[in-house]
Amino acid sequence: MISEPTVFIVDDDDEVREAIALLMDSVGLASEIYDSAWAYLASFDPQRPGCLVLDVRMRQMSGLELQERLAEEPIHPPVIIITGHGDVPMAVRAVKNGAIDFIEKPFNDQELLDAVQRAIETDAEQRGHAQEIASVQTRMERLTKREREVLEQIIAGKRNKVIAADLGISQSTVEAHRAKVMEKLEVRSLSELMRIMLLLDPGGNKAKEGA
Repeated sequence: MISEPTVFIVDDDDEVREAIALLMDSVGLASEIYDSAWAYLASFDPQRPGCLVLDVRMRQMSGLELQERLAEEPIHPPVIIITGHGDVPMAVRAVKNGAIDFIEKPFNDQELLDAVQRAIETDAEQRGHAQEIASVQTRMERLTKREREVLEQIIAGKRNKVIAADLGISQSTVEAHRAKVMEKLEVRSLSELMRIMLLLDPGGNKAKEGA
């Protein structure tokens, strides 16, 4: 069961944490508050959807350091940076490192809510993409070694006759393997097959290698 998105608020200023939590509650968004980056990391669960509202300058571990640690995880919530006036260069660096947005204190409520909404939508898209990739990888495991060889030739754009010659098998055998590949990967057309293969190889490098 997929849980509702949560706004994770990490700031060492008690008043700021509480103010943001109250703002999220006012629009029906669940939130959790943490007074340090370490406290958040101690409870971090990559499977929980939502976004992270993060103060850029904190004791022990800064917001930038936390962001860099999270970037090492396959899945992590999108980051919104909250910054004081003098910390704008740090916030810009955070955005370059992948933060959704940065907002200066004292922040405008609607500006923060808009950023949170964008971040939650981004998180949902990223998680959906990751789930689709995982599904394709699971289906790929069903293929035999020979079916994988035929698949590589198909995505390289080769015709059945050429594949048969390259692999030293008959054309009818290639056609049988091709049908099995389509069945096991749960696709009905070549275009659909190419689409899911691009999920695993976004740059199309395998196809280029075979061209």
